Amino acid sequence: MKKIHSQDDFQSRIKRIIISEEEIKAAIANAGKEIDAIYDGRPILLVSILKGAFVFMADLCRAITAPCEIGFMCAKSYYEGTVSTGIVKITMDLEQDISNYHVIIVEDIIDTGRTLNDVIKLLKARNPISLRVVTLLDKPSRRLVDLNADLSLFTIPDHFVIGYGLDCAEYFRNLPYIAEYTE
Repeated sequence: MKKIHSQDDFQSRIKRIIISEEEIKAAIANAGKEIDAIYDGRPILLVSILKGAFVFMADLCRAITAPCEIGFMCAKSYYEGTVSTGIVKITMDLEQDISNYHVIIVEDIIDTGRTLNDVIKLLKARNPISLRVVTLLDKPSRRLVDLNADLSLFTIPDHFVIGYGLDCAEYFRNLPYIAEYTE
């Protein structure tokens, strides 16, 4: 990715808006209700996969009325570009013992599935009471492993997307919508 040097340069990388801010808010409100119905007041641990899922996690936890704690992990397979390296690295792990928790992994996007698959294996080995996955975006056409989220808010085509926490070389996370990126 070329370095961004101005606001105009920043704006020129946004090809088109795919999912509006209003659509995201409505989908998260519905997801919160669905999660509340599943757990029926039982405490849960929301685990955000950083950095991309932090915006989604913040809004999702406010949409849930069940008691919840939050935790963070950092796993990455993209390094300064738009193509996954295929090498998943856990760069920050959870600090708490999850064996007494209903755990929900909160993910920004499931693309090839390799990163999330590795995180799921890691967390299942720690024996949580239950483990589910909620993703903002699902890109099933790119899947390289057998993996499906328990709850996907949006299914998208094979475009590199930015905004609402998702980035390209650390830019664009601050957009309040999901957009297609262009060089």
